[in-house]
Amino acid sequence: MERLEKSLIEKSQQGDIESFEFLIKEHQKLAFNIAYRILGNIEDAKDATQDAFIKTYKSLYKFKGESNFSTWLYKIVTNTCLDLLRKRKVQNTYSYDGQVETQDGKIVRELHDEKHSPEIIVQRRECKKNIQDAIRCLSENHKTVIVLRDIQGFSYEDISKMLGCSEGTIKSRISRARQALKEVIEKNRELYDETYVKI
Repeated sequence: MERLEKSLIEKSQQGDIESFEFLIKEHQKLAFNIAYRILGNIEDAKDATQDAFIKTYKSLYKFKGESNFSTWLYKIVTNTCLDLLRKRKVQNTYSYDGQVETQDGKIVRELHDEKHSPEIIVQRRECKKNIQDAIRCLSENHKTVIVLRDIQGFSYEDISKMLGCSEGTIKSRISRARQALKEVIEKNRELYDETYVKI
């Protein structure tokens, strides 16, 4: 653990809010991305990320440095998202936002790749949206490991710590999740451009 991070954690554990805000600042973007990929909804992702940070602050006294702070934090983010998904499943009010509302109007989420033509950009954007839709169809367990491993690139070790499972279980779950995702895509083959979909 870096000296600065350790110092910030210690100060945060003593109730220093400014230190805590500085501590989580570099993790905010990735935490939101994890939440968005699991939940598929901008507003839900914002709420889940905020809730996760509050939970992190309140339970920071439990952090003993046995794992990386980031791994511990992302575990809280992931669990918060899963809790919200379970509530949404009960309420059956899941939604998917295609655009982001800003003060200047609506914008698409995906970043533009200036190396390609507008047509290619549109194709890739649609492909990414379709992949997100396909992930949304997976079970909670499958969705979570796909997001953490294949989208966010966490190691098997980190994922096992986040989800409280052995690495063997995680590898098996990822394998089944990839197969399930492939089956969803196969059922909707006409929606996908094989040039961009690699499973």
